[in-house]
Amino acid sequence: MAMDQTPADRAAAAAAADAAPPPRARRVGVPAMTIDGRTLTTRKLVARVDAPLKVRITPTARRRAQASYQAANAAVGLRPVYGRTTGVGANREVALPAEETARYTLGLLRSHATSAGQIRNEIRIRATLVVRLNQLAAGGSGISTNAIDGLVAMINADALPPIREHAGIGTGDLTAMATTALGLLGEAPLTHPLSPISLGIHDALPFLSSNAATLADAALATARLQTLGRAAMAVATLTGMAVRANWEAFGPAVARVTPGIGVRRVCRVVTGLVTEPGQDGPEGEPARIQDPFGMRCLPQVNGLLLEAVQQLDRVVGAHLNAAAENPVILAGPAVLGPDPAPVVAHHGGFHIPAVALGCDSAAIAAAQSASLLQGRLAMLVDPFATGLPPFLGDGTPGASGVMMLEYLAASALAELRSVASPASLGSVSLSRGTEEHASFASRSAVQLLTAGDAYATALSCELVAAVRALRMQGAGADAKAGWVSLLETCTPLGDNPTDRDLTGDLATAQDLLPALADQVEEYEKGR
Repeated sequence: MAMDQTPADRAAAAAAADAAPPPRARRVGVPAMTIDGRTLTTRKLVARVDAPLKVRITPTARRRAQASYQAANAAVGLRPVYGRTTGVGANREVALPAEETARYTLGLLRSHATSAGQIRNEIRIRATLVVRLNQLAAGGSGISTNAIDGLVAMINADALPPIREHAGIGTGDLTAMATTALGLLGEAPLTHPLSPISLGIHDALPFLSSNAATLADAALATARLQTLGRAAMAVATLTGMAVRANWEAFGPAVARVTPGIGVRRVCRVVTGLVTEPGQDGPEGEPARIQDPFGMRCLPQVNGLLLEAVQQLDRVVGAHLNAAAENPVILAGPAVLGPDPAPVVAHHGGFHIPAVALGCDSAAIAAAQSASLLQGRLAMLVDPFATGLPPFLGDGTPGASGVMMLEYLAASALAELRSVASPASLGSVSLSRGTEEHASFASRSAVQLLTAGDAYATALSCELVAAVRALRMQGAGADAKAGWVSLLETCTPLGDNPTDRDLTGDLATAQDLLPALADQVEEYEKGR
C-alpha cells in the first residue's frame, strides 16, 4: 500500500506519537483493546493505533449486536426497510426482489467503493477500523456477527484496506467503508493476508452506514490539540519569565471576574508555575504596568482554545459510542418493554454537523491562539522587553539570532488561518436532490489535523526563543518554581547563540511539546 504523507497523515502520526505510551510498554505484554460499544474515548483510541493492535469484543456487546441482527431479520418480513428491501439514496422507493438481494449487496459495495485521492496512512486507517467496530458493538446496525468477526480479524491481522483521502461529506464515509468491506471479501488489496469472509445478504448498508473515518480523524486531531493546549501554557509561562511579565493578568481577581472555565484554568496553571513553594504568589517586580496582549490576554484566548477542544472531545467521544446507522434496528424488549416486535427507525443520526462545528470551532480557536503567540515572539526579540541583544543574537553587530522564528511562526499562522475557514459553512445537494444537506465534517476533521501541525510549528518557534532568552539571562539558577522544571525539560535544545541554522532546534522543540504538556497535566492533577 502506498503511504504518501499528506499533511493530515503527518498530523495523525504526531497525534498518535503524543498519546502513545513508551515503545517498550506498547509492544511487550500489551492486552487486547476491549471493545464494548460504550466506553471508547479519543484518548484510548489514539493511544493504541500508532502500531498494530489486538482487539476483543465483550460478551455483552456481542449479545447486543446479535439481538439487533435478529431484529433486522425479523423486520424485513414485516415492513419495508431501507437498504434491505429497498435501494438507497434516490433509489429508496425501488423495492428489491428477494431473489436479487445477494447480488444487490455486492453491487452496492462495489459501486460505493469508488474513491479518489492518496491512500491514508496506517494510523488513520487503524483508527477508522477500531471506531467502526466499536459502533457496531453498540448495537443497532442489524449487521451479522460474521461481519463483525471479520472486522475483528482484519484489525488483529493489521490487514489494512486502501482507504483513500476523499471518503465522505459528513453524511457517511461510504467509500471508506465499502473499500473495507471489499477487503473482507477478498476483492480489495490489504496490507497483510487475510482469509476472505462471506457477508450476509443484508450486510452491505449496515457496514457502509458510518462516519468512522471522519470520527477517527477528529479523534486524532482532538488528542493532538489537547496536548498542544497544555504545552502552550508551559511555553507561554517560559516566555513570561523571560520578559518579566506582569502576572496580575493571571491572578485570582482576573479568574474571578472573567467568565469561562478555560480562563480560570490558564490563570491557575500559569500562576502556579511561576510561584515558589510556600509563597502566596509570584515574586519580583514586573517590567511593565501592563503587558502587550500577547501576554496579558493569554487567559482569555488560550482559555477559549482549551474549552473548544474540551467540547470537541465530548462531542467526538459521544459519537464514537453511538449506534448511528440508518436505519437503526433494535430488539423490541430493549425499547418498548415486553413487545417482542423489532423497532426500526429511519433517521438522520449519521448526519454529524455537531462534529463539523466542533472541529471548525477548535481550528478557529487555535488560529486565535497562534495570532497571540506572534505577539509574544515580538516581545522575545525586542531588547526593551528582555534586556538582551536584538533578536537574541550573540551581541555581534547586525546578528540575526532568532529573527527567522518570527517569519516561520507567521507562515504557520497563515496556514492555520487557511484551514480554520469553516468547512461546515458549505453544503451540497446529492442523489437527485434526496440528500440536500452535507455537514462536510470529514473536511473539518482533516483541516483540524492540519491545524494541529501548524500550531505545533508556531509553538516550537516560541519555545526555542523563550529558552534561549532565559539561558542568556541566566534565569532559574536559584528558583524553585515549576517553570524551572519546564526549562530543565528543554535541556536538549542547543544553547549556542551565534547565528546558525535553527531547523534542528525547531524539530527538537516540537518533540519536547508532549513532555511539557505532560508536566502541566501532572501539575494540574497534583494541585
